[in-house]
Amino acid sequence: MTTRQHDASVYEHIQGEERFQELKRRFRSWAFPMTAAFLAWYLLYVVLSAWARDFMGTKVFGNINVALIFGLLQFVSTFLIAWAYSRYAEKKLDPVADEIRHEAEGTTE
Repeated sequence: MTTRQHDASVYEHIQGEERFQELKRRFRSWAFPMTAAFLAWYLLYVVLSAWARDFMGTKVFGNINVALIFGLLQFVSTFLIAWAYSRYAEKKLDPVADEIRHEAEGTTE
């Protein structure tokens, strides 16, 4: 796959198109709420670790406590969000982005 140099007018034209604006809207409508949700979940973990030590130190089984489970769930939620985003992008973002890219490549040839 090769790349070509495009003049700025091609990108300005693409940026002004309705499909590109829709692509940005779709991305933002997924990314911003998910980012806010993850940050809230992370901050809850930090706040509980700082101010609810008794709760976080509660043993669930053996030497496993609530803090360890919440900490591991941070990793799980990160991977789940990445997986969910890849599915969302494949269905909702990539087809539109591919159309825009093919159109832009076609106009410069």
